[in-house]
Amino acid sequence: MNVSEDKTEPTGVCVWWSGDVPERDLVGYPITSVFYDARIGRTGPWAILSHASFLTYECKLGLGFGQKYRKQADGRWLKVKG
Repeated sequence: MNVSEDKTEPTGVCVWWSGDVPERDLVGYPITSVFYDARIGRTGPWAILSHASFLTYECKLGLGFGQKYRKQADGRWLKVKG
């Protein structure tokens, strides 16, 4: 898991992606402002997915399923769901 925690936020703990994010996902869709770190199917592999691929493969968010990250103005990726 490539995440880091920043406990300076007054509303709680922010989780930031600390690894590299590719320009395109595993099927070639571009990753721009949002990406998902999610499992493909019930027992499939985990992958970094664009929004289009997340919908195509009918992935889910939550513990054991996946997380959604949104790109911030400073270029870092903040976990927003999952």
